[in-house]
Amino acid sequence: MKKYFLPMAMLAVFETIAIVLWLTQNNTFYLFNFSYIGLSISLGIFLYIQKYRYARRAAQLLVGLYMLVYLGFICGENMQIEGFWYYLFTGAFEAATIHYAVAKIFGPLLFGRGFCGYACWTAMILDFLPYKVPQAPRKKIAWIRYITFAVSLIFVSALFLSHISNLKKIMFWAFIIGNVLYYAVGIILAFSFKDNRAFCKYICPITIFLKPMSSFSLLRITCDKNKCISCGKCIKLCPMDVDILDNSRKRKNGTECILCFECVKNCPTNAL
Repeated sequence: MKKYFLPMAMLAVFETIAIVLWLTQNNTFYLFNFSYIGLSISLGIFLYIQKYRYARRAAQLLVGLYMLVYLGFICGENMQIEGFWYYLFTGAFEAATIHYAVAKIFGPLLFGRGFCGYACWTAMILDFLPYKVPQAPRKKIAWIRYITFAVSLIFVSALFLSHISNLKKIMFWAFIIGNVLYYAVGIILAFSFKDNRAFCKYICPITIFLKPMSSFSLLRITCDKNKCISCGKCIKLCPMDVDILDNSRKRKNGTECILCFECVKNCPTNAL
């Protein structure tokens, strides 16, 4: 049972969050929401342990489609960063603010950039593209993410300062238009740079929240130097260009690890 500790622990974490929010917010939706997400992610990890080829993709689709289609399109909640700013400015601890607190602000202290690997509905689509392994060195344009972060904040701030009515409806359409733009830009960048995750590396504003906390992540992949033969296969196959052979907290692109386990699956000596 020892090998199943991780999926059980992940399920326990999300069930705890589900029960606490259900009781404190007096809303059964949170019990369903976080139980479903916890079960989906735990299932993905369980399938990975069982050596199912598409384990992570299964979890990614279960969570990503739920958040995009059900929460976004059906329930009308803006789960993008604009929705976070919206709820933050209204002082409401619900929907996007809870999502960001769990998945993108405090959650990374436990599971790092796991959201990007198992739950992001943008990456869910981009991971279907043909360039799963980057074909060229990383570009020095990651500063663009700070611009998109600032634009999202300025956009929502301007709406509040202008006292525009029916902000809820505007946020819904911002969610739809924002996702269309994200997918379009993500696909264009993937084919231009021959890298499915180019959007994540250079454009995504969410990384501004994810990167600092991921530096202290409890769950991380490390290398057993006694088994490692320095073949470099793990680094070549990493979609996020992480120097996985360096066990330090300051390893190259260390806060970019999405826990996809491609390095672990392909290590010839099981050193990871």
